[in-house]
Amino acid sequence: QVQLVESGGGLVQPGGSLRLSCVASGSIFNVFAMFWYRQAPGKEREWVARLRTSGSTYYVEAVRGRFTISRDSAKNTVYLQMNSLKPEDTAVYYCNANNGRGSNYWGQGTQVTVSS
Repeated sequence: QVQLVESGGGLVQPGGSLRLSCVASGSIFNVFAMFWYRQAPGKEREWVARLRTSGSTYYVEAVRGRFTISRDSAKNTVYLQMNSLKPEDTAVYYCNANNGRGSNYWGQGTQVTVSS
C-alpha cells in the first residue's frame, strides 16, 4: 500500500507561481511512474504531467512550458512547479502513482485557485 500526501495549493493571482508537493510513504520512484492530475468544477479529471521511472517527463499541451514535474528520491517527494498561472488552471490537483501492472494510488488532492 502506498500513501500519497499533497500540499502546496492555495490562492494565487494570474501570472503567479505555486509549487505542489507530493510525499510518498516509501521509496517508490524506481517502480512507479508519478503523475499529477487535476479536476476543475464540472469537468472530468485530466492528467497534467507525467514522470516516468526513467526520469522522462511529459505534459499536456495546456501546461507545457509553464509547469515542471520533478522528484527528490531522497525525500520520496514529487513536485509540480507551476508558473504563469491562468484562471483556467483552477482545479483540485491530485498526485498519482501507477506501476503499469494494476497498482494505482491517489493522494487526497490540493486546491489551486487562480484569481485576481
